[in-house]
Parts: sequence; C-alpha cells; structure tokens
Amino acid sequence: MRLNLISKLAIATSLVLLSTMALYAYLNFRSLQGLLLQEAISEADRISETILRATHNQMLRDDRPLFYKTIEEMGSQQGVERIRLINKTGRIIFSTDGAETGTLLKKDAKVCSVCHGGAHLLLTASSKHRSRRFFRAGGGELLGITNAIYNEESCYSASCHFHPESFKVLGILDVVVPLDRMYSVLDAYRNRSIALTLLVLTLTALCITLLTQKLVNRPVRELLEHTQMLSRGELDGLVHSFANDEMGELAESFNAMTLNLKRAREDLEGWGRDLEEMVQQRTYEVTQMQAQLIRSEKLASLGELVAGIAHEINNPLTGILVFSSLIQSNQKLDETLKNDIETVIRETKRCAGIVKGLLEFARCSTPQKELHCLNEISEAALTLIQHQILFQDITIIKEYDEGLPLLLIDANQIEQVLVNMFVNAGHAMLGEGVLHIATGADPDQRQAYIAIHDNGCGIPQENLTKIFDPFFSTKANKGTGLGLSVSYGIVQEHGGHIDVVSEVGVGTSFTVTLPLPDQAATSPAHTSRQASFEESSSPPCV
Repeated sequence: MRLNLISKLAIATSLVLLSTMALYAYLNFRSLQGLLLQEAISEADRISETILRATHNQMLRDDRPLFYKTIEEMGSQQGVERIRLINKTGRIIFSTDGAETGTLLKKDAKVCSVCHGGAHLLLTASSKHRSRRFFRAGGGELLGITNAIYNEESCYSASCHFHPESFKVLGILDVVVPLDRMYSVLDAYRNRSIALTLLVLTLTALCITLLTQKLVNRPVRELLEHTQMLSRGELDGLVHSFANDEMGELAESFNAMTLNLKRAREDLEGWGRDLEEMVQQRTYEVTQMQAQLIRSEKLASLGELVAGIAHEINNPLTGILVFSSLIQSNQKLDETLKNDIETVIRETKRCAGIVKGLLEFARCSTPQKELHCLNEISEAALTLIQHQILFQDITIIKEYDEGLPLLLIDANQIEQVLVNMFVNAGHAMLGEGVLHIATGADPDQRQAYIAIHDNGCGIPQENLTKIFDPFFSTKANKGTGLGLSVSYGIVQEHGGHIDVVSEVGVGTSFTVTLPLPDQAATSPAHTSRQASFEESSSPPCV
C-alpha cells in the first residue's frame, strides 16, 4: 500500500506526539500517584494524631471503656478501615475488628517491622517509614500507619498508671485506611488524560494535515506533476509561485530549469535542422561534383578518342562525297541509280556533319576572354536563329537586366552555347510556343545568369542526368547528341555551370551561370568590346 506524503507526515507526527504525551502522562501519573499517596499517608497520620490527642486524658485516667468507645467512633468514620491498639509486647489489646483483639503479633509482622525490622530498635521514624501498603483478603489496597504511644512525664507521674519511667514506648496505635479514593482519583485523572491526549492528537493531526496540505503537499504535488510533464517532454508549463520560503525557491528553480531545457531543446532542434540542411546541401554538392567529375572524365576520354577517329574518317568521307558528286553529274548515269546516288551523297554529308561535331567536341581551345555584355551576346545569338523557319511561330519574350555588369568571357563560345540552347528549345516546342529569356546578377554570390525557358514537351526525369553526356539525344536521327556536351564544356571552362529544370508536358528551363569579374578586370585598361556588339540597338550593360 502506497501512502502519500501528507499521510506519512500525519502518522509520523501523531506517533511522535503520542509517544511524547504518553511519556508525559506516565511521569505525571506517577508524580500524582506519589502526591496522592503522600496525602493519604498524611491524612492517616493526622487521624492517628487526632485519636492520640482525643484519648490522651482518657488514657491518663485509665478510662478504658470511654477510650475504646472513642476509637470505635473514629474507626466507624468513612475512609477508615480499622484502628487497633497494640501494647509493647505485640498483643492487640483493642481493634475495631473484634476478631483481632487479643491476637499476638510477631516482630516480623508488617506492623512491627517498622521498628523491629532493622538491627537496632527504632523509637522514632518518619510518617513515610511508618506507613505500609497491603491488600485486603477480598481485594483492594490498604494503607496502614503506625504511631507510637510514648511514655511521657504526665504518664509515668500519674497515680493511675503502673508504667515505670524506664519504658519509652507504651504501645502502638495502628490506623488502616483504604486507598480506593486515591485510585478513584487516579483512574479519573487517567481517563481525563487519555481523553485529553486523544483530543489533542486529533486536533494536532487535523491541523498538521491542513497545514501540510496547504504548505507542503500542494506544492510537492505541483512539483511532481511538473516533473512528470518534463519527463514527457512537455516544456511549456510552469510551476505556480508559492510562499517566500524553500518551496518557493524550489519552484523558481524548477521554472528556471524548465526554461533552460526548453532553450536547450530549441537549440538542439535548430542545430539538427541546420545540420540536416547542411548534410543535404553537402550531399547535393558532392553529387554534383561527382557528376561533373564523371562527365569531365567522359568528355576527356571521348575527346581523345573522337579526335583520332574524326581525322581518320574525314578523308575517306571527303573522297566518297567527291566521287559521288562526280557520278551524280555524269550524264551517262542511269536514271534508276540517281536516287541511290542522292542517298549516298545525303548520308555522306550527314556523316561529315557528325565528324565536324566530333572535331568541335574534341577541340580543347582556350577561351579568349574579354569583357562583354551578356545581353548583347544573347541578342546576337537570337539574330542568327530567329529568322529560321523553326522560329516563325515562336514568340520570344526578353527580360534583360539593364544593370548587368560586363563579364570576362569568350563571346563566340558563349554565343555558340546560347544558339544551341535556343535551337533545342525550338525543337522541343515543335516550332510553336513561347521562348522566355531573362538575365540577371547576384552580387552576393558574385554570379550572373541567363535563364532560357520554353513551354515545350519537357524532358523525362530519368533523362535529366544524361542530357550532358556525349552522343545522348532525344531527337532520334536529327542530332548528334554533342551540342549540350560541348556547351557544358564551354561554360565549365568559363568557371560557370548549367542548371536544368524540366517537367514533361510543361516545359524546360536552362540556367547558365557565369562568374562576375573582379574589380581590377573591369578597369578602363581592361575594357574592350567586339565591334559586332557595339550597335546602338543593343541592350545596355554597365
């Protein structure tokens, strides 16, 4: 069985109080018993003295009938058990209990042991030593006190007495009184003490319970509930303030601990989110770097391979194309073979285009970087392609940043990249749609960008990681798959990168990002532009 704190305190306090009050009552009871016993002895001694004084003249006159009658009247009073007169030889010469009269007592009797119990005969003794306690045959405790009748001068000089002067003690007067009244008083006192103790215990336990409930149990319960809330991770609750004491300080400490835990958890959660974002960012960067490294390795390996193949294939293709053209121009050629010769010439030219693309892909020319305006390069690229049949039904929207700074780039190579992306966008829109071109700069990241968005067919997600691989194409037999690979290599040589976002059926966005030049590179000594981009109709650049 589990006891709460208030029950334990009430029980413990009650036990301590009960033990203290029981010890106090026991000592007080013993003290009262001693006082009442001493009072009973004094009262019995006063009775004995009263009898001796009242019968003194009767003893001097030796008026025994009157003497005995006086003793009987005294013995019949309430509170006196019996009175007896014992001579010096130990014989009971008179007793209110007639059966005892004439009985001879021995020296070891209790009434005689007061004076004869020691090595020497005692002639005088205090009332305490002259008293004795014993029980009657029918039950009940009695108190007896003896009082010596001394042989005074008035006794041995009287004519009626026959006791010589040498006798010191003529006899003993023994008075026996019951102790029932004393025990009645003690019982009443004990009952009152028990009742008072129970009352005090009840009131004390009630007061302690109420005070403990208010001052201890309620604060402890709130602290316990708060601790359970903390164990469940609930850090929003606070403990109500108590009195200005230790419990109040404990409540303030709990509140401070809760706030510290809450701040610590928020910090940990923040660190966890930041760490998760950093891990994701690092993972993305590592993935991009790995992809770039793989792509660079592929480009380098394929560049070396195709350079040799292209040179070896280019000469036979030239010979085939020349001789095929001669055969086609020969008037003696059979009409049935003209279509075949045209097919040979067409496919030979197609192979020549592939070889040319291979040579361009394998060419590792160093960019001739100068300060140019990206807006002007975009306009130059659009001038080359917008008059083609493919772009007749395509709407071109341009959003150029007029404050775009000059970039240190190779204008011809960047123009080649943009032309390739514009043409790809036109093919994706099947010659009908909207081509959106926007430029801008991020000074914090020290980057400039051009974003090319079309609303064409889009690129499936599984192909997004392959579009920059050499010879990968989604145009069936219409392309070599080298355009984006070459473009990626050019942008990478300029220290930039190409990002692509696409959704099938919605469109594709290519973003070419290039680094902004240092301040030293934009000084007047380094500023130059190609004449082809200095027309008045060109978009402004700073």
